[in-house]
Amino acid sequence: MGLGRRFGWLWAAYGVSTFGTWIAFDALPLIAVRVLHAGSARVALLVSAGLAVGAVTAVPLGPWVEFRRKRPVMIAADLVRCLALLGVAAAHALGVLGFAQLLVVSMVVAAADITFDAASGAHLKALVPPAGLLTATSRFESTTWTATVLGPPLGGAATGVLGPVATVLADAVSYLLSALGIRAIGGGEPRPARAPAPRTRATDLLDGWRHLLTSPELRPLFLHTLVVNGLIMAASPLLVVLMLGPLGFAPWQYGLAFAVPCLGGLLGSRLARPLVARHGRRRVLFTAGVLRACWPVGLALVRPGVPGLVLVMVLELGLITCSGVFSPVLAAERLERTPDDRVARTLAAWSVTGKATTAALTALWGLLAALTGPRAAIALAGILLLPTPLLLRGTATARPSPATAPPSPAGPPPSR
Repeated sequence: MGLGRRFGWLWAAYGVSTFGTWIAFDALPLIAVRVLHAGSARVALLVSAGLAVGAVTAVPLGPWVEFRRKRPVMIAADLVRCLALLGVAAAHALGVLGFAQLLVVSMVVAAADITFDAASGAHLKALVPPAGLLTATSRFESTTWTATVLGPPLGGAATGVLGPVATVLADAVSYLLSALGIRAIGGGEPRPARAPAPRTRATDLLDGWRHLLTSPELRPLFLHTLVVNGLIMAASPLLVVLMLGPLGFAPWQYGLAFAVPCLGGLLGSRLARPLVARHGRRRVLFTAGVLRACWPVGLALVRPGVPGLVLVMVLELGLITCSGVFSPVLAAERLERTPDDRVARTLAAWSVTGKATTAALTALWGLLAALTGPRAAIALAGILLLPTPLLLRGTATARPSPATAPPSPAGPPPSR
């Protein structure tokens, strides 16, 4: 279905920044390993500290965003990320880049990510009719996986030829282009539900979490996503260290190992709408959520050479295909289950909790890797993922979402 020119500009802005992000896939950990010669513990610290401090900083931003126009907030977040990453490139060029700067940039980018996501989700719900939300989120998901297919190999090649900082520069430029695309949306933007209060109230800070934890439809999805994403991401920097260190893979091979399986994500995002139309959202969310927890445990078995590369690709293909189905359906469900005057706070609460959980697990897994080695820590994360589908049992009793609920026998409600 057509969603209009204004959605097209939002989609274009999302696409260019997403391509930049995936060209710079794991750029800061790569810089830490290859330029600053950091080990597992410091790489885990870089990822976890950035997420944790960024999440804490972003806690008051949800209510702040809720009661302001969203496009200026999105543009500001893009420009902040652009300047932070340009600072990394400039410091490297001057020979003064240090681990502390990478930490600060990781924190700033994490806080700006949460702010942007909260504003863009609320803006998307205002821009697109309810019947078009799954179409919109599926297009975003398809764009993400297309960028993920193309970005890491390009980034890996650029890293091999120009060094890892070249991809950081590309990412910075992508945020600038995204800001210009958002500016081009034009037209009026709805005023916030109410004027911003002089100071943020405690109830405003907690409203997003209150909605997530009291909603029988969203609570199981929220808890499941926190744990699954946290464990997957906790093992990610350890896999960087394992593949680029002891196993001796080149950066382009590492990028290829994650780019090719992302074709599965593109396939999954294209299948999401027809699967929902045939089986309903609840069944699709439950099935995809169960299946995506089964794959990561095999990453502990990766070995050097072509067999190891093929094994990583197969496992990531299974994981990413299931995630490609799960994510756009979850995004549409979350928007439809959230009142219009609480979208930014709910999305911010979800992002803050997700990043904080991922930060804590990443830090813990970094310590485990320092004690047991990265392979054993990756295996433990995979084993703990296996029972996480139990958290989705609540979705079996959730009510149908508004957009997919069957019509009443008496017919549709009268229009107003």
